[in-house]
Amino acid sequence: MGNIVYLIMRRMRTPLLVLISTYAVAMAGMVLIPAQDAAGHPVPYNFFHAFYFVSYMSTTIGFGELPENFTDAQRIWVSLMIFASVAVWLYAIGTLIRLLQDVSLQRAIRERRFRRRVRRLRDPFYLVCGHGQTGDALVRTLTDRHEHAVVIDIDEARINQLKLDDHREYVPALCADARHPRALEVAGLQHPLCKGVVALTNVNESNLKIAIAAKLMHPDIRVICRADSHDVEANMASFGTDHIYDPFDTFAMDLAIAIEAPCLALLSNWLSGFEGEPLDVPIFPPRDGRWVLCGYGRFGKAIYRHLNEQGLSLTVIEARPDRTGMPKDGVIHGRGTEAVTLEQAGIHEAVGLVAGTDNDADNLSIIMTALELNPTLFVVARQNHKHNQILFERVGAQVVMIPSSIIADRIRVRLGVPLLSEFLTHARFEDETWACELVSRIAGLVEEQVPHVWEIQVDEYHAPALYRASQEGVELTIAHLMSDSHDRDSVLPAIVLMRRHGETRELLPDAQARLRMGDHLLLCGALAVRHSMDWTLQDPNVLDYVLTGNTRPGGWIWRWLAQRGRSEPNP
Repeated sequence: MGNIVYLIMRRMRTPLLVLISTYAVAMAGMVLIPAQDAAGHPVPYNFFHAFYFVSYMSTTIGFGELPENFTDAQRIWVSLMIFASVAVWLYAIGTLIRLLQDVSLQRAIRERRFRRRVRRLRDPFYLVCGHGQTGDALVRTLTDRHEHAVVIDIDEARINQLKLDDHREYVPALCADARHPRALEVAGLQHPLCKGVVALTNVNESNLKIAIAAKLMHPDIRVICRADSHDVEANMASFGTDHIYDPFDTFAMDLAIAIEAPCLALLSNWLSGFEGEPLDVPIFPPRDGRWVLCGYGRFGKAIYRHLNEQGLSLTVIEARPDRTGMPKDGVIHGRGTEAVTLEQAGIHEAVGLVAGTDNDADNLSIIMTALELNPTLFVVARQNHKHNQILFERVGAQVVMIPSSIIADRIRVRLGVPLLSEFLTHARFEDETWACELVSRIAGLVEEQVPHVWEIQVDEYHAPALYRASQEGVELTIAHLMSDSHDRDSVLPAIVLMRRHGETRELLPDAQARLRMGDHLLLCGALAVRHSMDWTLQDPNVLDYVLTGNTRPGGWIWRWLAQRGRSEPNP
């Protein structure tokens, strides 16, 4: 508010001084010039009369002369003051209009309004720095789950677009440079309900500065960053950044897993997908044979490293090896868009192709040319811009890598279902048979739609019925939790994927495993199953039915009526 007042007073100081001076001179003249009545006797003209007259004289709306008709001297003075006051008012109004159009004042007003809205937030929120493709996908995901976000972006066009987007929850947004600590403070970094900071700009150095500022200003807050460089990742990790995501390295790892263990990759896609969407069909990238990799930038290096670790043979095509460097086996110089370059790389004998340059047009051209030469190729495409999606859907690629979607999906899972990230990490150490069996079980539950994945925390606040029973010495098992609250002999169509207690992690725990206070359970199934299970967690009467089969009245009136019915003698 101080900045706004300062800007107004600085710009309006001269017009106000001129306006006040003009009024003062006009009033003084009206008081000093002699006035007289119709009989020619002197009439006192005080400052109140002068102020009143000058006030409506400036509007030029017409008036009568008071308290008596003016003398010629007064009429001459009034004529001069009319022109002077009108000119001064035009000058003041023009300055005010220019002030209202001033970029600095508009920015200060928007910042004050934004600060007030953030201060009034009553629900936990995440501070998202950067509203590009990744930030937009993340904000939409959060609001679809009725969670809240606050956005900062340096590009005003993106902020304006955000205000036009249709989100389920209101998203306060500010056009500012998130690298500046003051912008983070204005956006609610130190707000008690701020759950975390997500740095998603497309500049590594900016994300690094945001992470440093967040940890210094709020050491206990969770910080999640995007990084496209291993050096930047190491720097971020050195001062305690909680989660760092590299879209290229993440995708390359997922592709390597899909080649080595297709069921495990399919399991990850199903559990991380958007609820209600069709289940992804399995893909089987070829393991035996040579792959052709076009582009040896950051993405190409990640693909080369992970596929090379799997023992695959790769031939690299790169147009500027002097900038990107080259692998130990060398490169074929070219863009890959020409048939001669692809033939030189052995495209006719290859089993897979990765079009991984940073130019969408080149990637599309590479794929079309390669498929003409070898229609049996398994194609992996890198899509850099979201608006080219329809082209990549039609080009014939089996896998399309979109950096923004990869990061948004990983952060969405991390923020929404933290246990799922842990489960997928531990699942990588299981064999392919284990993953295929679990995929089959999930497919039998959800009818070709992505399952609902949720967490249960067994404690007094989240599961009061279980807590009360445990305090009474009742031994509870996972099987009790999985019993239908309407028919205790039926088992709910859900799977307990993992149980965490302290530092212990147990995948697919046995149904007879005992539940303990402090357990965290990860489950998947239909959304209706979760609602049914909530009754068992919350209502002691429902839990008692699940344990014993007894149905007790819920409310005190029904309990009183039931007790009265038992106490009355039978006729």
